[in-house]
Amino acid sequence: MSLPPETRSADTGVIHDIGYRGYTGPRLGRSYATRALFTQSLRAAYGLGRSGKSKVLPMLVLGLVTVPAVVFVALAIVMKREELPVEYAGYLSTLSLVVSVFLASQAPVLLSRDLRYQTVPLYFSRPITRTDYVRAKFGAMVCAQLLLMAAPLLVLYIGALLGGMDFAHNTGHVLYGLVAAVLYALVPTSVAVVIAAATPRRGFGVAAIMGYLAVSAALGAAAVGISNPSTTGSDTAQWMSLISPTDLVESLVNELFGLGEGLDRRHAPGGLGLAVFALVAVAMVVGSYRLLLRRYRNI
Repeated sequence: MSLPPETRSADTGVIHDIGYRGYTGPRLGRSYATRALFTQSLRAAYGLGRSGKSKVLPMLVLGLVTVPAVVFVALAIVMKREELPVEYAGYLSTLSLVVSVFLASQAPVLLSRDLRYQTVPLYFSRPITRTDYVRAKFGAMVCAQLLLMAAPLLVLYIGALLGGMDFAHNTGHVLYGLVAAVLYALVPTSVAVVIAAATPRRGFGVAAIMGYLAVSAALGAAAVGISNPSTTGSDTAQWMSLISPTDLVESLVNELFGLGEGLDRRHAPGGLGLAVFALVAVAMVVGSYRLLLRRYRNI
């Protein structure tokens, strides 16, 4: 039994050539894709390649950490001082709140948005693995923090040399400052990215990161202020700095290089304290990185 003509025409398909061609170029592979993701994430941390309002906060924070350095250099040159009025590492510690604002606002940009818009599976459908994704995002946030803190150090150093200040002293102390910048970029950032990856809501991520950094720093400062070593003769309160990533780094750097002065000086209590603070800093970074890997293995 044959089908009617109208049925036969309905079942007939036509293949149209719309111009698609196969790709015959080089396959750049996982390493290139990971580097591209790292570069894109680093640019996104400063709002580059995004809307104008996305650039406002990162550039404002960059200005807030750099302009005071220019003022310090100008004052030192005008007053013909032989040294800068601030230590390189100490300058970073005074900016911890501003740097925390940058970290709390930009870490969710790199991680929470991908979860909210469900683009993470698209990344994993490409050659990169979950480990590659975590490495690129973690490295981008660390480098963004490092660039933010290295900028004022560079301003202070160049200004000191142009002002005729001692080359050896400033070179040595700017290296201390760079070590502090690396630690500030690693320890607080590692905790922040884990918090940001825990929620697809950017607002929740910002509030959680800022809340943890601010509350832990306030508790540490209160403990040191109450148990003043000049009256109690004990450094017991300095151990409270272990709960705050920013205070931990400040205490570790001050004890390691003999920096800081005054009754409110943060420092690791002695040789044992130095070892414990260093181990806790390493544990924070390594533990946070492993938690991040575990988080994305479940996606």
